[in-house]
Amino acid sequence: MAAPIPTIMRSLTRRSAQAQLQPSKRCLGLRFYSSEEAPPPPPLLAKLKGDLKTAMRAKDAPRLAVLRSVISATLNASKTASPIKTDQQLVALLRKQAKSQKESVVEFRGAGREDLVEKEMAQIKVLEEYAQGSGVATVGEAEIRAVLEAMKGELAAEGITGQKALGETMKRLFAAGGPLEGKDVEKGEVSRLAREMLL
Repeated sequence: MAAPIPTIMRSLTRRSAQAQLQPSKRCLGLRFYSSEEAPPPPPLLAKLKGDLKTAMRAKDAPRLAVLRSVISATLNASKTASPIKTDQQLVALLRKQAKSQKESVVEFRGAGREDLVEKEMAQIKVLEEYAQGSGVATVGEAEIRAVLEAMKGELAAEGITGQKALGETMKRLFAAGGPLEGKDVEKGEVSRLAREMLL
């Protein structure tokens, strides 16, 4: 009985030695790092992140909720094909969230939930404060009308009219190098004015 013990130990040590020498059967993940540096975040986003810490210390619930929501939305957008790279895009996100919360206010008022109305109104105020203090120039209705009038003349000279002119106008206005490219303007408002003026 004493003889089999060394044999078992030898086979165990042989197996463990073989296991150590054999490559692991687990999948090894590789990480590829690009040599390009990531573009810097928009200055407004850096301000929002700084204000998040201040809001946490001050226990400012409405501001904290807004900042977390906006920062989360920018993080989610960074994982898509159209990340938020500029202050203009960030202001558009702020305005979109404010519009969504205004719709919520209407629903809460209809349901008689004044507590939620107050909460939403406080958050809307914070969103609008950041949008207005962003330094991004907002295009007014008069400027939009002037741009549309000029575009209408261009399209008429090219013989483009009617519904086709509407589509071409929207395409040219927001294209790279277009008169409204990268500006803080609501596309819905531009579309409404374009329909009014071109059709």
